[in-house]
Amino acid sequence: MRILVTGADGFVGKNLCASLQAIQDGYDHVHPIRIEKIWRYDRNSSREVLIEGCRNADFVFHLAGVNRPKDPAEFQKGNFGFSSELLDLLKQEHNTCPVMLSSSIQASLIGRYAGSEYGKSKLAGENLFFDYGAETGAKVLVYRFPNLFGKWCRPNYNSVIATFCYNIAHSLPIQINDRSTELELLYIDDLIEEMLGALSGEEHHCSFDGVSAVPDHDGKYCYVPGSCRATLGEIADLLEEFRRIPETKMIPCIPDGSFAKKLWSTYLSYLPEAEMIYDVKGSSDVRGSFTELLKTDDHGQVSVNITKPGVTKGMHWHHTKFEFFIVVSGHARIRERCIYSDEIRSFEVSGDHIQSVVMLPGYTHEITNLSDHDDLVTIMYANECFDPAHPDTFHEEVSL
Repeated sequence: MRILVTGADGFVGKNLCASLQAIQDGYDHVHPIRIEKIWRYDRNSSREVLIEGCRNADFVFHLAGVNRPKDPAEFQKGNFGFSSELLDLLKQEHNTCPVMLSSSIQASLIGRYAGSEYGKSKLAGENLFFDYGAETGAKVLVYRFPNLFGKWCRPNYNSVIATFCYNIAHSLPIQINDRSTELELLYIDDLIEEMLGALSGEEHHCSFDGVSAVPDHDGKYCYVPGSCRATLGEIADLLEEFRRIPETKMIPCIPDGSFAKKLWSTYLSYLPEAEMIYDVKGSSDVRGSFTELLKTDDHGQVSVNITKPGVTKGMHWHHTKFEFFIVVSGHARIRERCIYSDEIRSFEVSGDHIQSVVMLPGYTHEITNLSDHDDLVTIMYANECFDPAHPDTFHEEVSL
């Protein structure tokens, strides 16, 4: 398959081209698509790239457009004018391959979008594409996107999330006039997944009820499943949690597919170099050190324990808390005993063969560094965060 991407240097274009390139190079084993050629066209490309793409492409992603011109008249020139030029070239080359148009929900021209010059230009582009499809028989896919977010989106331009992420990551203030303002949001990876599906004829069609996409197999428009809604206040609060993780070590709840998970990945992509590394503070003594790495509200915490040669640590038990000890470097013996039994369970483990040993509730346990000269490094997971007010930790020797 040969693909032309206009607006290849934009936010969506960069993400799409990166995914297409991974498929072409053979690094993507998920999408059953064979890509022979990608023409990347943007404002700095030669016209020959556009002509060659229009002549030979098997699919066209038309992502180029104008978002924030100095002169509103540029909306029509950039969004309608170039679309017209593109379609004229396809007709000139007698190429009726499928074409996808990146439009905007603002093209609805209702509610807060009424009278939008940007929306008018996008609607004109939509109608141009629909007319082109009717005239040539080419398959036309028109997507009205809500607010997009994700890596490589330009801050202080047309994405509030990009601006918030950039400012908070760079310790700059953000401005919120109304925390209750709700946005419909679409994550870039969900969008790209839909676009890759469209290459195989698996796009999702819809009709519109106002600004809301209604799934409709015979619908005139296309949409991306998986958009979500969040208020400006919710977005700001989540970003503040992410910013404070180096200090709190607390990971927010991020279920698979959740807005929080997608927002966190987006936020991290804006971190300046100085914020990509930070100290993780722990406690140390002559026996070694113990450092909490990450915590969660509902899934416990992960820590790293360093034990000096010949030292034994632990010798305590818990009612409800359980732990997993994973030795990643060194040679250790882990022993456990039910506090109402004299039976000792012993495990000899080494970083040469990574294993996880479970510390059972009601069992006193200890870990001993068997080396005479090397530190023992153990990753420890506990199903609950340590609470000094309710430690659930009681001393008792393993040996009777």
